[in-house]
Amino acid sequence: MRVYDIIKKKRDGKELSAAEIKYFIEGYAKGEIPDYQAAAFCMAVYFKGMTERETADLTFAIRDSGEKPDLSGITGIRADKHSTGGVGDKTSLIVVPAVAACGVKVAKMSGRGLGHTGGTVDKMESVPGVKTELSPAEFVRAVNSCGMAIIAQSDSLAAADKKLYALRDVTATVDSIPLIASSIMGKKLALDDDCIVLDVKTGSGAFMKTLGESEKLARAMVDIGKRAGKRTVALITDMDRPLGRAIGNSLEMKEALGILHGNLSGAEDLYELSVRLAAEMLFLAGKGNNLSECEEKIKNAIIGGEALKTFALSVRTQGGDESYVFNPEKLKISEKTYEIKAGKDGYIVRSDAEGYGTAALILGAGRNKKDDNIDKGAGIVLLKKTGDKVKKGDIVARMYSSDENKFGEAVGKFNESTEIGLNPPSDRETVLKRID
Repeated sequence: MRVYDIIKKKRDGKELSAAEIKYFIEGYAKGEIPDYQAAAFCMAVYFKGMTERETADLTFAIRDSGEKPDLSGITGIRADKHSTGGVGDKTSLIVVPAVAACGVKVAKMSGRGLGHTGGTVDKMESVPGVKTELSPAEFVRAVNSCGMAIIAQSDSLAAADKKLYALRDVTATVDSIPLIASSIMGKKLALDDDCIVLDVKTGSGAFMKTLGESEKLARAMVDIGKRAGKRTVALITDMDRPLGRAIGNSLEMKEALGILHGNLSGAEDLYELSVRLAAEMLFLAGKGNNLSECEEKIKNAIIGGEALKTFALSVRTQGGDESYVFNPEKLKISEKTYEIKAGKDGYIVRSDAEGYGTAALILGAGRNKKDDNIDKGAGIVLLKKTGDKVKKGDIVARMYSSDENKFGEAVGKFNESTEIGLNPPSDRETVLKRID
């Protein structure tokens, strides 16, 4: 078998066999296939696409390309959720403890923020002392004792994906549905969870900008999950506007803890989506006869305080100071502030999520490169969101940063991402479609 023939076959639009795909991925992961041939392969896939079977085989090859943590010691059914990334998306901080409080184990490996999107691990580390680098044995013990754990993804997990993603990033082949789906699901399947719920974002702040493209990606990933024998469902959710009101690590942790404390006003979209995602996880795990029953269980876990207690126990188990969970006001927020005010009367008709995420990045809340340091206390709190009525001089947002010199550029980016009009915009649902 020759790599040249595999590239040529895909370039000509022909279907690759499972053996050919496995040969290519194994060879690239081991360093036996050079980057220039891998780049040619990615470009061929980008232009010619892949069948559902090919995409699944690519995913399974990526899944098998690295070390798989042995999580067999975790007792009970395990469920996981994955978001394709957005701005202000802190649902995992609510969903995971709520699901765990209802008796389903959640062993979650998450990523760090990059670009305009945030990362769950960075948000977890805004609580002092939290350790997100755990060995598989420590991970298993934490999940068994708390029902949950949120840790950083190992570099050795689905090893071929790390190399392929870096290559796609510099060869303009990132936005290929077979390559995206296999990247996401390869890592998810390597953890061998029983149930997978996918939150596929769509809109300005999402990777997939249109509902049609988001639906194609969702269907591809659900198909892969089913082929792997996993109970899988996807929700397509709105990311034309940020989720909740906080953007930035400590700020988002504070907002998520507010919901776990039962303070639901002001972030109804965040609460609604968190309940839906958590209910889907319970339903797939067989913890309810229907989604409505599962939603009630999740709401009771949040309002009754069990989700908060579960999260506090998890933080303590991972070495963190649980007093921050019970007293979110202790979280460190950057001391420099700047208030953005409405320039005229009207309604907020556009709150461009990607622009807001970029503004938070400028303030220090995100990374341009994976090894950049971040200011965990930096970010933005939205006092007005899309659809809200404003008067000239009203405070629309408050910015936070440790460096006041960053406000100028960030304010400019925020203002160009905000539009005030005479008439209120039409409503848009948070959950746009369910794919099962």
